[in-house]
Amino acid sequence: MSPVIDLGAFLRTRRARLRPEDVALPDLGGRRRVAGLRREEIAQLAGVSVDYYIRIEQGRAANPSSDVLNALARALRLDEDETRHLHRLAQPRAVTRPAPRARPGQQQPRPMLLRLLEELRDVPAVVMGRRMDVLAWNAAASALLGDYASLEPSERNIPRITFLDPASRQLFTDWRACARENVAYLRWEAGRYPDDPQLARLIGELSARSEDFRRWWAEHPVQDKTSGTKRFHHPVVGDLALTYDTLRAADDPDQALITYAAAPGTPSHDALKMLLAWAAPTATTTPHPARPH
Repeated sequence: MSPVIDLGAFLRTRRARLRPEDVALPDLGGRRRVAGLRREEIAQLAGVSVDYYIRIEQGRAANPSSDVLNALARALRLDEDETRHLHRLAQPRAVTRPAPRARPGQQQPRPMLLRLLEELRDVPAVVMGRRMDVLAWNAAASALLGDYASLEPSERNIPRITFLDPASRQLFTDWRACARENVAYLRWEAGRYPDDPQLARLIGELSARSEDFRRWWAEHPVQDKTSGTKRFHHPVVGDLALTYDTLRAADDPDQALITYAAAPGTPSHDALKMLLAWAAPTATTTPHPARPH
């Protein structure tokens, strides 16, 4: 995952999704050889020379300034996450952190997050680590999302489960949107850690085994994991609409507590209570940290 290669592909995909009318440029007609805006049009919008933009897209511009990158972001109509990703790709020495040294499975959940999991008995919650590995979970999460304890530690990975476990296509009502979010977050991770060999292996495996992943990865989506709503069709209680939130410690962005909750008084809240009551006889409230392997 060379930042230089990714930079060019990222810029090309963002040019391809724009049309002249999207950015108030006159369409001079003529057959376009590629979809979207031309390089010279992006250069014009960003206020840089065509030659300089070409060198940036080809990874030959030495350390483009933040002002230039912000101008390109505006020209390409990038959102906040995409703009940050652009800076990471174009200025890897300035903003990219070194790849994690830990071997797979050695990242351990923070004690405070484990304590929070224990307290959140009625709220499904997981601790997500690097590469979207599931580091720990509570009983409510097992009832909603599946039995992580039955998986080998190396298999407790959100995108691996999403793309390679057929049951996930039944659990998530809008599986496509959920899966694309996972691809976008892995791109976000790749921008932060372009030299992480474990992340590269995960992306390679998913690309080889899932046509959907391979196609969406080539589109270069980028998105941090924050909050939103997920809809489930659970085999026990049927349909649920749950709000998820991603909580990170300021001093350790590599771990996040992800919670799923339903608004009180809604059918989803009642269904979640029913699900947790159904799972209670066989579940424990003790959080389950992933064991080193």
